[in-house]
Amino acid sequence: MKKGKEKSGDRAGTNSIKSMERKKERKTVDKLRRHGASDADAQENPIMNLDSKVNETRGQMVASSGNALPAFHIDVFKDLASADASLREAAVERLVAELQEVHRAYEGNKELFESGLKLEAEKDDGLKDCAPSVRYAIRRLVRGTSSSRECARQGFALGLTLLICTISSIKVDSLLKLIVETLEVSASMKGEEVRDCLLGRLFSYGALARSGRLNGLCVSDPNTPVIKEFVSVLLTLSTKKSYLPEPAVTVILELAEKMQVEHVLNHILEAPGLSEWFNDAVGAGNPDALLLALKVREKVSVDSLNIGNILPYPFSPTRFFSSDHLTLLTQCWKNSTSCQPRVHSVWPVMVNMILPVMISQAEDVVSASNSLKKNRRNRKSSLPDEEIEKNVQNFCEVIIEGALLTSSHDRKHLALDVLLLLLPRLPASLVPVVLSYKLVQGLMDILSTKDSWLFKVAHHFIKGLSDWVGDDDVRRVAVIVALQKHSNGKFDFITKTKTVKALLADFKTESGCMLFIQNLMNLFVDEGNASDEPSDQSQTTDDNSEMGSLEDKDSGVMGISDSLKSWIVESMPSILKSLKLEPEEKFRVQKEILKFLAVQGLFSASLGSEVTSFELHEKFRWPKAATSSAICKMCIEQMQSLLASVQKMDVSPVLLQSSEFSDLGSFFMQFLSTLRSIPSVSLFRVLSDEDEEAYQKLQTMEASLYKQERRGGPEDFMYKYHALRYLLIQLLLQLLLHPAEFTEPVSEIIICCKKAFVLSDVLESGEDVSDSDVLWMDVLVDTLVSLLPQSSAPIRSAVEEVFRCFSYNVTHDGLLQMLRIIKRDLKPARHREADSDDEDDDDLLDIEEDEDDDTDEAQTVETGESEEQTDDSEAVVEVDKESPEESDESDDGMDDDAMFKMDTYLAQIFKEKKNQAGGETAQSQLVLFKLRVLSLLEIYLQTNPGRPHVLTIYSYLARAFVNPQTTEISEQLGQRIWGILNKKIVKSKEYPKGADVDNVLLVTLLERNLKLASRPFKKKKSSAADQSKKKQSAAWKRHKMLGSLAQDSTFWILKVIDASNFSEDERHSVFHAVKNLLTGYFCSKKCPIKSGFVREIFRRRRGLRTIFLSSL
Repeated sequence: MKKGKEKSGDRAGTNSIKSMERKKERKTVDKLRRHGASDADAQENPIMNLDSKVNETRGQMVASSGNALPAFHIDVFKDLASADASLREAAVERLVAELQEVHRAYEGNKELFESGLKLEAEKDDGLKDCAPSVRYAIRRLVRGTSSSRECARQGFALGLTLLICTISSIKVDSLLKLIVETLEVSASMKGEEVRDCLLGRLFSYGALARSGRLNGLCVSDPNTPVIKEFVSVLLTLSTKKSYLPEPAVTVILELAEKMQVEHVLNHILEAPGLSEWFNDAVGAGNPDALLLALKVREKVSVDSLNIGNILPYPFSPTRFFSSDHLTLLTQCWKNSTSCQPRVHSVWPVMVNMILPVMISQAEDVVSASNSLKKNRRNRKSSLPDEEIEKNVQNFCEVIIEGALLTSSHDRKHLALDVLLLLLPRLPASLVPVVLSYKLVQGLMDILSTKDSWLFKVAHHFIKGLSDWVGDDDVRRVAVIVALQKHSNGKFDFITKTKTVKALLADFKTESGCMLFIQNLMNLFVDEGNASDEPSDQSQTTDDNSEMGSLEDKDSGVMGISDSLKSWIVESMPSILKSLKLEPEEKFRVQKEILKFLAVQGLFSASLGSEVTSFELHEKFRWPKAATSSAICKMCIEQMQSLLASVQKMDVSPVLLQSSEFSDLGSFFMQFLSTLRSIPSVSLFRVLSDEDEEAYQKLQTMEASLYKQERRGGPEDFMYKYHALRYLLIQLLLQLLLHPAEFTEPVSEIIICCKKAFVLSDVLESGEDVSDSDVLWMDVLVDTLVSLLPQSSAPIRSAVEEVFRCFSYNVTHDGLLQMLRIIKRDLKPARHREADSDDEDDDDLLDIEEDEDDDTDEAQTVETGESEEQTDDSEAVVEVDKESPEESDESDDGMDDDAMFKMDTYLAQIFKEKKNQAGGETAQSQLVLFKLRVLSLLEIYLQTNPGRPHVLTIYSYLARAFVNPQTTEISEQLGQRIWGILNKKIVKSKEYPKGADVDNVLLVTLLERNLKLASRPFKKKKSSAADQSKKKQSAAWKRHKMLGSLAQDSTFWILKVIDASNFSEDERHSVFHAVKNLLTGYFCSKKCPIKSGFVREIFRRRRGLRTIFLSSL
């Protein structure tokens, strides 16, 4: 109680003193106002006008003696709190300049100042040697550091720093006492008041440390106790609040930086309480003590027992970054999160220690390549590099993974921030150490959930990692491999980002691609995989276990998962998509990729996992664990895609026969032959006798075609040889991929290739082409079409290229064979409605006019449950009645069993499909087949737009489009046919001309299209109203499309008729067809034809107009 009363009495005394000071100030202001000061100015700012009035009074007092006192304007304090740094600095300069003048005048005539007007009451603060204005300024500056207004702390601390540095009469020990007295925290203070006082003391101490006065004391008086007192006061201050230790240590370090080594040892390290503070740091987990110890040790380079066990004794970076010592400081690492979101100052110091120098880029390339080529434990390099690698590894394992990643969210956040600090100095060879299994797994866990607290933090880390990679391919390769290795190739998939994809797309140099390929090859064969984390070989890859079993990683099974291998196989060719290199450079990259895919996908080593080819001067490696058939299949498919993409490149005939031309297909065949000749290397599967024979034939024929291509000749034949070669290569790979399925197509293609040689020789000799020489084209077309139903995209691409080269030689029979496939339909599963008139649309363009229902059934592939085999006679589609001669020629000259087996082939395929997966699958397979055949027909129309066969193609496609089943089965198929009819035929700039055009067919087509164009829309009846609206809308839309097609086709047919040699009777047939249209237009109210269509017919065809006028 007494103590309480004493404290309250002290506070009351202090308050009374302050009130007396305020009364004196008010009296002074009133006195000056009575002497003539403006009332308005005095009311506006009495305190700021005090200085000028004081100076006036002082001037009057000393006027008689002839001495003039310099003025100090206290209004300068208001700019010290400005947010504008330039204003603060200008105010500080003005403040210090004025106070210097005042102090110099004070030292010259102290009596005059003592007798003058006082700014405040005299105090026993130890600053009696300073002028009153200086004493006032010091107190006000110290008080100002506790202000939270704008930038007051910064401005007042800067003013205090310069003032202490400039006026040497200010005693340091007196200033320390003044700071404590002025900014003492009393028991009545709460919250913000306490914080302001503590921060004010911190800023005041910082101003004193920056002033350099303490360093001068050490030099002038080596035994001064002020430094020790200063450090002790800062340590005491740091214990007040959790946000004070780090800045307090920073102030001590600023002081130490300006001091000599012996002064640091004798004054700072000998400060009272510092040794105990260091000794308690490990148990308390004090990161600030660690920061001070590291920086002081860096400064003095001398071991000191005062630092305690927070640093190893004797000190060395290797001892400090040992696992045991880092583990000892675990609590320090965890407690450094107190200053988040800012990173504690101890971490930049750690980064500087662990990576003292940047490894050059040249060393990066070598070390990054070697680190993945060889096991890091067996890598031979210089001792400093080994120490750095070991230190980084311990740092990541103990601190990042052990202390931070396994702890709270704040500490995970800190771990990622620390790694971002580490990246700028990190050599690419150490990326696998930093991007470890635990880190990558943690990133995937965070990024896979968008709502997680750390999502933005992890996303920021990934962005920083990508920015660090930049255009450096060595870093790019290291980051990609690390991310995918520890995620089983699914980092993007799991995190739902495009991190790896974006990194892959930025390869721009040959060296970068080669480094990437080499690293993926090493990863695929599992070299050095057992260095850090357990193997993931036992992880499952089925749909129900995407990530695999974590327990399996402890099983000890060596190797990498099929998931990672599949990513390697897919991503290696993917870098070529956006790669822009010179042809020679790109070919070298393609060659390396193709060699890897061929070795891993087609072959296996019977003795060991390494084979050396003396012919190729190269060593080939395989994984110790046998590669699965699924990975082998993927390698073959990627080879097919790579070869298909190369084939699509534009190659001139001159380049084809150039000795400098690098042909990837030829290289692949030679490489394949060389590997098969090695005794200890065998194909990944044993071929049957038939497949082996087909394999040898393909190799021999490809070599012959290559020689023929290089020999030169007509341009079109060189393109044909090139296209045939790549089709043979694709078939060879397909033969290995699907044994026993492509033996027959291979034999037929070989025959066609031989016929191509014969035809080339005949054309070069100038002889006439015989019927037998042309006949093989039908076989070629039949074989190409037979490859379409179940082939891969590269095979289809090769088929289309061959068809494009030979499209001019395609016969009418070959076209009919393809067109019949478009007309083909499976037997409908339900009957049409009795009132439906959709079949009438089909009849309008039914150019063939089927004789009876039996022929319609013959055109349908039977896919019922019957086990009876469909024979050729039932499956063959009848030829158009309008061209019976052509039909006879095609049927009489061909052996159905040998060449035209497409209908039987389809019947069997779709029957099997139906038995396996139901009729819907068979229907979709047929639609897919039709779409692929349409691609061939589109190629034919592109290369032969003006040939008479275009009329035949039009008639079949138009009938298929008018057939309502086409759109019912597949809207895509209907749209594709519509597009070809419009863009490639009806609206094409070129059209059939000449004497070979079938005039009868033209007239028939004209009549049918005019009839279709004039056909009125009939509404369908339906029981349900809403269903009726839907059907009516679809029917009306279809009616409009058919009408539009009929009108556009009419204009096109009339254009073809004008360019043809029509007889008088044939022209009258055209006239009668148009006359019937006019009759319906004028006589029938239901006729949907508009007058614009009729006018356009006569405007475009003036000959018709002349005939009509003469008939009138």
